[in-house]
Formats: sequence, structure tokens, C-alpha cells
Amino acid sequence: MKIAMTGVSGNMGSEALCRTLELAEVRLVRVLLTPRRRNARLAKKLRRRYGGRVETMFGRLEDPEACRALVEGTDYVVHMAAVIPPRSDADPAASEACNFRGTQTLVSAVAAMPRRAKLIHVSTIALYGCRNEKHPFCRVGDPLLISPYDWYSLHKLYGERCVLESGLEHWVVLRQTAMLHNNMLKSNMSDGLMFHTCLNSPLEWVSARDSGYLIRRILERDAAGEVDAFWKKVYNIGAGLRGRQTGYDTFGDGFSVIGGTTESFFRPDWMSARNFHGVWLADSGVLEELFGFQRDGVADVWRQIAKKHRVYKLAKLVPKKLIERLVFRRLLDHPNAPSRWRKDGDEARVMAYFGDEARQKALPVRWEEVKLMAKGDFGDYDAMRDEKNAVLLSHGFDDTKPVGAWTIEDARSAALFRGGACLSPRMEGAYRPLTWRCAEGHVFEASPYTVMGAGHWCPHCAPMPWDFDRQAKKNPFYAQVWYDTHDADEQAIYAVDEEGRPVLEHAKEK
Repeated sequence: MKIAMTGVSGNMGSEALCRTLELAEVRLVRVLLTPRRRNARLAKKLRRRYGGRVETMFGRLEDPEACRALVEGTDYVVHMAAVIPPRSDADPAASEACNFRGTQTLVSAVAAMPRRAKLIHVSTIALYGCRNEKHPFCRVGDPLLISPYDWYSLHKLYGERCVLESGLEHWVVLRQTAMLHNNMLKSNMSDGLMFHTCLNSPLEWVSARDSGYLIRRILERDAAGEVDAFWKKVYNIGAGLRGRQTGYDTFGDGFSVIGGTTESFFRPDWMSARNFHGVWLADSGVLEELFGFQRDGVADVWRQIAKKHRVYKLAKLVPKKLIERLVFRRLLDHPNAPSRWRKDGDEARVMAYFGDEARQKALPVRWEEVKLMAKGDFGDYDAMRDEKNAVLLSHGFDDTKPVGAWTIEDARSAALFRGGACLSPRMEGAYRPLTWRCAEGHVFEASPYTVMGAGHWCPHCAPMPWDFDRQAKKNPFYAQVWYDTHDADEQAIYAVDEEGRPVLEHAKEK
């Protein structure tokens, strides 16, 4: 078995490479590394550890020749490379190059192979956008409502659609959830990104170790011919009940490693009120049933982090107020911090993350004033985290039917629920394109699976600018969740100017 991999310098990718090479049937893993000094060191390390079983090459994903050389002669292509926040926030061009253009180029390289490899594409649950206590659970097929100015999610949306509409015989999309890894604390203490997390954002974590092991199990079981029905679908990766928290208790667990709490290091008005990306996964058990990869819960990973970084124990000897001032409060002035946007009068991002002026003024400054899911202020927290009690969104048709049983009537019903129409007279399977029209009158082609199975809709209305306030008024599919965090009378269009700076415009009804 020969495998091509991208993203092996990342947390999931390094685990996937290590676990995959435990399989005796894997003869070669060819990896693509960007030409950076630290990747040159990584290449030497891989050669010392694995010898000829790992072949390293240097190049960029958006380079067609690099992608062609990467996939040549391989049986599987595992695409894990991504430019993620906070880098994607600071450098949207890099995000577009990797997350969208790079994926597009890689898909084209696989399509051009004389004997096409099977493509495993790692996407993200960030596509579902912002959720809160009203609809904390999602499943594959839910609306994809990319949070305004979330460049990572935007470009991953475009990249995922390339895979779905590729026409390849064997592809799969894995939407990765929030991932815990050994450098979690260190990686999140140098940027204002941490303040994007809403206190009641539902977060279903998975460990980097389990994520890498999932890739190994997919390769192992597919090579044995045990999971033929696995392909040409989208799945959510998560850890299930043991991985479900909110922003509030995630901070609490992390800060406990250095002797603090959410309350001792943060003030509630430092945090965003909306526009994050986090959700619990009602269907994270689907991959577990197929591959049995979920071994770590949140508590397990934080114990591993504390054990690996024993220096964190020293922080428990430092006064909490000093840590708050020297480590966290200083980040309030970081360019990526919501408090900095308010200070600078960044109207567009302030509106996106907080709402209008009245909402901003109503932000609680004392913890006693904050209603928290994790403390049971919205009901039994343990019961809320159980997918058996989840209130699920409608997809506009009977989605309990197997994909192969979908009909043109199902497609018409789904389109109507999105405020549009299916214009095709008949359906020839879930993966042959149909013609659709959205509420704005755009006509486009997409497979039934892309729309009904994966949650995509009109590519002309896809964000940029983000105008879901207007779209949700005509699209019940969007409205059922968009108004959990937005008022029905909001009319914002979140755009950018010629220099890429956020600009707030106002929608006009068409």
C-alpha cells in the first residue's frame, strides 16, 4: 500500500503518519512539506526514524506539479494540511492558498491519475458556524453558516465543495472537531483568538491521538475490504459524550493545570457573545461504530498535558492576579482580540461578534450575572450533552431514508425549504448533478448529496460578503438556527474593502 499525505507537520497529521506506519502492509508514505526551515528538520527526523518507508518532498499545495508528484502511484491520498486560526485570521491569503486553492489543485491531481487513488479529505465542523444552548447539537446535512470574517471556515467550505463535486469514484470528507493536543496551553496564550470563544459555545473535543488513529483504522479496514459503503459521504469527527464541554468549562479545565479557574483569569465581558464556531455532534458515533477510534476523553488529555509539561506546576505557586495581568490581560490589546476591536471602533467585527450597541452595553462584567450551560442555568447539563436528548434541525425532506432511496420529490422538498427550487425533471442517483435555483434567483448545478446530504447550497450566495441576515429571511433552512444568535430585524452585510479590512454594510430587500 502506498499513501500520500499532506499536513504531517500538524498535530493530527503527525499522529496519522505515526499510526499509519504501524501497519505492515504500508510500504511507503509520501509526504508533502512546505519549504520551511523547521520542515527541513522534520524531514531529517522522519528519515532517521522510518528510513525508506517515508519519502519527503517539498512544495506547495497550490502548485499542480507538486500535487502530481505527490499522488503519483499511490493508493490513498490523505489530505490534512490546513492554515488554521490564528494564522488564517492574520493572513487570509495563506488560508485561501492552502485551504481552498491547494485542495482544488490536489483534487485535480487525483482526478488526472491513470488509476485514481482514494481521497480522504479532512474538513472542519467550523462550517456549521455559531451554536449556543438553543441548538447545541448538529449532524451532517445541517446548514453551513460560516461565521463572518472566519477566513479559515470560508476557504474550507470552498475546498470541501471541490471534493464533493469532483466526480471521483472514491472520496470521503471528515469534518474535524475541536482538537486537544499536548501543546494546547502553549499554543493558545499568544493571541487574542482565545477571546473569540463564547462561554456557552458547545465544544465537542477529540484528541490528536485519536484523530490520527482514525486515519490508520480507515486505511486498515478499507484495505481489508470491510467498509466499501464508507466512501462518498461526509462524517463528523468527535469524541462523543466524554468530549462535550462548553467554552466556559474548557477554559476551566485548561486553567486548572496552572492552578487557576475561568473566573480567576478572565472577566466575562472579555469574551465574544456570538460568531464563534463550536457545536456538539449528534452523529459522532457513526465513525466510532465503523472504526472504534475513540479512546480519549477531555479529562484524559488534560492529564496527559499536565504530565508532559511538569513546568506548569510551577505556575500554581504564582499569585493568580499576577498571571491574569501578565499572561491574559495583556492579550486584550492584541489585534485579534474583540476588546481591541471595540477600542479601535471596528464597527463590522464588533457587530459580528457582539451585536448592536444595546447588546454590547448589556454584557455582564461580573460572573454572578452570567448564565452558564455548564452550571445548569439552562437545565440539566449532563442531560443536555446527551445526544439522545438533542433537538435536531430539519433538512427539509425525510433524511431518515438511505441516500440511495432519495427521489426527485425529496430534492424538490429540500430546495423549497431553502427558499428555492429544484429545476431538474428527474434524479439519476445522489451523485449526478441537478439544476437548482436559490431564493435570489441564482441557477446552479450540484449533486443531491452536496445539497441534501452535506448541507451546501447556492455557491453564488456563499459568504463573502456574509449576508445571512438577509438570506435567512427567505431561507427557512437557515432561519431555524441563524436566529438563535441574531435578531430577526438585523440587516448587516459583513464585507471587506479593497485592502481587505472589515466593512459593515446594510442589506436592502430584493
